Amino acid sequence: MRKLLLAFCIVLVGFVFIGRLFYLQVYSNNSNSILNDNAIRKIYEYPKRGFVYDRNGQLLVANQPSYDVMVIPREVKTLDTLEFCGLLKITKEDFLKKYNRAKRYSSRLPSVFVAQLSKEDYAYLQEKLHKYKGFYTEIKALRQYETAIGANVLGDIGEVNQRDIKKDAYYKLGDLIGRQGIEVSYEKILRGRKGVKYIQKDRFNRNIGNFKNGKYDKLPIPGKDVNITIDAKLQEYGEILMRNKRGGIIAIEPSTGEILAMVAAPTYNPNDLVGRKRSKNFTKLYNDSIAKPLFNRSLQGVYEPGSPFKLMNALIGLQEGIITTNEKITCQNGYKYGGSFMKCHCGYNVRNNVKDAIVKSCNAFFATTYRRILDNKDNASLGINVWSNHVKSFGLGNFLNNDLSVGQKGLIPDRKYYENAYPKEFYSSYTISNAIGQGEVQTTPIQLANMVAAIANRGFYYTPHIVKAIKGESLDKKFTTPKYTSIDKKHFEAVIEGMHRVYTSPKGTAYSLRVKDIEICGKTGTVQNYAIIDSVKTDLTDHSIFVAFAPKENPKIAIAVFVENGYFGSRFAGRITSLMIEQYLTGTITRQDFEDWILTHSLENEYAKPYSGKPFKINKQTEYQVVEKNPIDIERIKILRQKIND
Repeated sequence: MRKLLLAFCIVLVGFVFIGRLFYLQVYSNNSNSILNDNAIRKIYEYPKRGFVYDRNGQLLVANQPSYDVMVIPREVKTLDTLEFCGLLKITKEDFLKKYNRAKRYSSRLPSVFVAQLSKEDYAYLQEKLHKYKGFYTEIKALRQYETAIGANVLGDIGEVNQRDIKKDAYYKLGDLIGRQGIEVSYEKILRGRKGVKYIQKDRFNRNIGNFKNGKYDKLPIPGKDVNITIDAKLQEYGEILMRNKRGGIIAIEPSTGEILAMVAAPTYNPNDLVGRKRSKNFTKLYNDSIAKPLFNRSLQGVYEPGSPFKLMNALIGLQEGIITTNEKITCQNGYKYGGSFMKCHCGYNVRNNVKDAIVKSCNAFFATTYRRILDNKDNASLGINVWSNHVKSFGLGNFLNNDLSVGQKGLIPDRKYYENAYPKEFYSSYTISNAIGQGEVQTTPIQLANMVAAIANRGFYYTPHIVKAIKGESLDKKFTTPKYTSIDKKHFEAVIEGMHRVYTSPKGTAYSLRVKDIEICGKTGTVQNYAIIDSVKTDLTDHSIFVAFAPKENPKIAIAVFVENGYFGSRFAGRITSLMIEQYLTGTITRQDFEDWILTHSLENEYAKPYSGKPFKINKQTEYQVVEKNPIDIERIKILRQKIND
C-alpha cells in the first residue's frame, strides 16, 4: 500500500511539473509574462495628444516634441561624468541625485533621467549618446499653447507622481498627465494610448531584433481632438477687462448649458507651465498666497450672493402663493425686525410690487417675503426646508455634476444646518439675512450664472459644461438633458420683467448701464466684505456683483460677474457685464466710456490694504486707483475687433 502511495505521489508531482511547463510555454508566453524578462527591452511609443479647439474651431492647444533622457541603471558603464553633465547642462551633484533616484526605483527598468530637452540640446546630445551605455532618449509630446489666454480653462500637463501610478497602472515614471482644466477633466480622451515595442537582447545585452517578430508590439493610438465650448474672443476680452482686479466671470449659453467664458482673475500665461521651466513657474504661482493665480475664483470662489439672490425669494414667494404679482408691500427705507433694522434705499412709505422691488432692490419687500415663506406652514422649522428645497432645485448649494476639474458646493442652509444654533425653537427672524443673499447663504459665480440661465429659460437649465464636441464620440446625455426647477413657468415672467426694468427704468439700479438695441435683464449686487485682521473682524470694501441675461426673449447669454472689493454692483461688475454681453451678441462696443473706465481703473490698492500692516479706515467714497492705459491691452482689443470684423 505504501509503495502504491509513493508511486502515486511521484506520478502526481510529475504531472504538476509537466502541466506547469505546458502553461508557461503555451499560455503564459504573452506580453504580460515578458514584462519582467531581463532579456526583453520595452520601448514605449507615445501618442499624439489630442488638440483643443474653441467653439468656433480656433486652435488653442497643439503639441511640440519633447525629448527625455532615459536611464537603465544596471546597464550604465563607466563614463566621463563631467562631459555628460555638460551635455545635459546639469551639475555633478544633480547627476548623482538623479542616478540614485532611478536606481531606487528600479535597477533594470528605465526611468526618466533628464526630462524635456529642447530640440537644440537633443540634437547636440544625440551625436555623442552612443558613448554612454545605459542611457537613451525617448520622444514625448509637450503642449504648445497657441494662445496666451484661458490658463484656468485649458490647464496644463505635468509628470506623474507615485500617487498617479498607484491609481492607474497605465502610467509609468516619467509619463505626463493632465493637471488642471480641460487637460485633467478629459485626460483619458486627450492622452490616447501608448504603443510598445519588445526588443530581444542577447547575453551581451545587445539588441538583436523584435521579440517574436513584433507579435506583441502595440501601435500608439492618438488622443482625440476636443472642441471646448469657450468663445476664445469673449474669453480674451473678459481677461483684459479683469486686469488689475480679482474675481470671476462665467458666461453660459442658456439653451445648451455651454460655458462661453470662464475668467478667473488674476490669471497667468499657460505657456509658463510648459517644459523645464514648469516646475519653477508653478512653484512661484503656488506660493503666491495673496493673489492666488492658481485659484479658479469663477469655480472655487465661495461668496455671499447678495441682492441677485432676491430673485430666488421672489420666485419661491410666487410659487408658494404668499405673494402675488400685484401685491404691494410698504417700505420704510428698510425693514425693522426685533431690535434691528435692515436699511435700503427706497425711501419712506414707498409701496412696491415684486417688479418694483427687483428694480429698486427693496430689502423690506424681500425680508417680508422670506418670513412669509418660512411661516407659511405655521412652523418655521418646516418652512425653511421648503425654502431650501426650492433654492437647491436651481443647482445652488451642491456640485453641478459638470465636467470641470474643480468646484465648490457653496451652502444653502436648511433646518438641520441650524440645529446646533437653535436646537428647540426656530423663528423666521433668526435667519432674515438669507432674504437678501447674505447670512449663511454661500454661492459660487458659476452657480449664479446657472441660476440666471434657469430664469432665462423660464424654469429649466442644462448642466454647465466645457466640452462641445469630441471627435468620434457623442456628448454625455447629462449635458443634453434639461433639469427642471420646482418653480412653475408662469411665475418667471414677472421676475424677468423686473430684471428688464432694472436696466430700462430710471429708478433701476442698472439704468446707467443699458446698451443700445439690446434688451438686457439683470440684477445688481453689493456684498458685505470683511477680514479677520489681528484677531479683529474688520470691514473691507464691499464686493461688486452683477448677474444678467440677454436678449430678453430667446436669450443667447447668461452671465455672472464677481469683482472682489469692487464697491457696489453697478461700478465694476455692472460695467463689465454690459461690455461682455455687447461683445458676444454684436462683436462691437458702443459703450466705449465703459471700456475706457474699466481699463484705466485698478483695484490693486484695495487688495493691498489688509496686508499693509498699517491700521486703515475704509472710505466708501474713495476713488479707485487710476492707471495709465496699458498699450498692450489696447492693441489686443484692436486686434480682437479686426478678427471679429474679418
